[in-house]
Amino acid sequence: MNMRLLLVDDDEAFSRTAARVMERRGYDVLVANNIETALQLADSAPDFAVVDLMIGAESGLTLVPQLRARLPGIRILVLTGYASIATAVEAIKLGADNYLSKPADAAAIIAALNSQPGNAPANEAPLSIERLEWEHIQRVLTENEGNISATARALRMHRRTLQRKLAKRPAKA
Repeated sequence: MNMRLLLVDDDEAFSRTAARVMERRGYDVLVANNIETALQLADSAPDFAVVDLMIGAESGLTLVPQLRARLPGIRILVLTGYASIATAVEAIKLGADNYLSKPADAAAIIAALNSQPGNAPANEAPLSIERLEWEHIQRVLTENEGNISATARALRMHRRTLQRKLAKRPAKA
């Protein structure tokens, strides 16, 4: 019997492509494009879950503890196009086994699902100044529970400046 994988991502094109690739690798793939569907599909007891950090307007992190509570043995990978240290730490605290940034190929996803919890490959190169700034902003934003005004005050930055920085894609490492 093949291992069952729950793939949760609001990008339907990505979901279809990833499902086909993972099926070729021997997984039975269940696809959910929202949290509600993901919770319904969790009743079929998947062995693995790949959860996007942002599912529509909702955070995929809200799904992680719910999956962990329903299926204590499930291996959960949070996959995101907007990786930051703050969200990686939060994902692990909430019950994810690993965290991986997009783009990630099937081999990297399978390796992350099967590796020990929290053992994502280390980046040996030092982070750029722009990336360090992005990471710091994300950490302070998380500490302020996503409140832009409170984060701007904590960073001693104008709110609009912070919003402009947040609207940009994260800087390369």
